[in-house]
Amino acid sequence: MRKIPSIDIIATGKRINRLRNKAGYSVRDMQLVFGFTTPQAIYKWFHGASLPTIDNLVILAYMLDVPIDEIVVRSEDQNKKS
Repeated sequence: MRKIPSIDIIATGKRINRLRNKAGYSVRDMQLVFGFTTPQAIYKWFHGASLPTIDNLVILAYMLDVPIDEIVVRSEDQNKKS
Protein backbone atom coordinates (compact mmCIF):
# COMPACT_ATOMS: atom_id res chain seq x y z
CA MET A 1 0.00 0.00 0.00
CA ARG A 2 1.24 3.49 -0.84
CA LYS A 3 1.88 5.99 1.91
CA ILE A 4 -0.85 8.61 2.23
CA PRO A 5 0.68 12.07 1.76
CA SER A 6 0.21 14.90 4.21
CA ILE A 7 0.86 18.62 3.94
CA ASP A 8 4.01 20.04 5.49
CA ILE A 9 2.45 23.25 6.79
CA ILE A 10 5.70 24.89 7.81
CA ALA A 11 7.34 24.31 4.43
CA THR A 12 4.13 25.40 2.69
CA GLY A 13 4.11 28.65 4.67
CA LYS A 14 7.72 29.34 3.78
CA ARG A 15 6.94 28.65 0.14
CA ILE A 16 3.95 31.02 0.18
CA ASN A 17 6.15 33.76 1.61
CA ARG A 18 8.93 33.10 -0.92
CA LEU A 19 6.48 33.11 -3.84
CA ARG A 20 4.90 36.32 -2.52
CA ASN A 21 8.27 38.03 -2.43
CA LYS A 22 9.15 36.76 -5.89
CA ALA A 23 5.85 38.09 -7.26
CA GLY A 24 6.47 41.48 -5.64
CA TYR A 25 3.45 41.56 -3.33
CA SER A 26 3.54 43.06 0.14
CA VAL A 27 1.65 41.53 3.04
CA ARG A 28 -0.63 44.57 2.88
CA ASP A 29 -1.35 43.84 -0.81
CA MET A 30 -2.37 40.31 0.12
CA GLN A 31 -4.47 41.53 3.04
CA LEU A 32 -6.44 43.79 0.68
CA VAL A 33 -6.93 41.07 -1.94
CA PHE A 34 -8.24 38.61 0.64
CA GLY A 35 -10.33 41.24 2.41
CA PHE A 36 -8.78 40.58 5.81
CA THR A 37 -9.09 43.36 8.40
CA THR A 38 -5.66 42.45 9.80
CA PRO A 39 -2.69 40.57 8.30
CA GLN A 40 -2.61 37.98 11.10
CA ALA A 41 -4.01 35.12 8.96
CA ILE A 42 -1.33 35.71 6.34
CA TYR A 43 1.44 35.67 8.94
CA LYS A 44 -0.03 32.44 10.35
CA TRP A 45 0.33 30.93 6.86
CA PHE A 46 3.96 32.07 6.66
CA HIS A 47 4.81 30.55 10.04
CA GLY A 48 2.95 27.28 9.50
CA ALA A 49 0.39 27.96 12.22
CA SER A 50 -2.43 27.49 9.72
CA LEU A 51 -3.10 26.86 6.04
CA PRO A 52 -5.13 28.92 3.59
CA THR A 53 -8.61 27.62 2.86
CA ILE A 54 -9.20 26.02 -0.52
CA ASP A 55 -10.85 29.24 -1.72
CA ASN A 56 -7.82 31.25 -0.64
CA LEU A 57 -5.43 28.74 -2.24
CA VAL A 58 -7.20 29.31 -5.55
CA ILE A 59 -6.76 33.08 -5.15
CA LEU A 60 -3.11 32.64 -4.12
CA ALA A 61 -2.39 30.50 -7.16
CA TYR A 62 -3.92 33.16 -9.39
CA MET A 63 -2.06 36.01 -7.66
CA LEU A 64 1.27 34.22 -7.68
CA ASP A 65 0.75 32.82 -11.20
CA VAL A 66 1.50 29.24 -10.15
CA PRO A 67 -0.59 26.07 -9.91
CA ILE A 68 -1.86 25.15 -6.45
CA ASP A 69 0.46 22.13 -6.32
CA GLU A 70 3.43 24.52 -6.50
CA ILE A 71 2.19 26.24 -3.36
CA VAL A 72 1.43 23.20 -1.20
CA VAL A 73 4.39 21.15 0.02
CA ARG A 74 3.55 17.51 0.69
CA SER A 75 5.49 15.62 3.33
CA GLU A 76 6.55 13.06 0.73
CA ASP A 77 8.00 15.91 -1.38
CA GLN A 78 10.20 16.85 1.58
CA ASN A 79 11.37 13.24 1.97
CA LYS A 80 12.46 13.11 -1.68
CA LYS A 81 14.79 16.07 -1.12
CA SER A 82 16.62 14.29 1.69
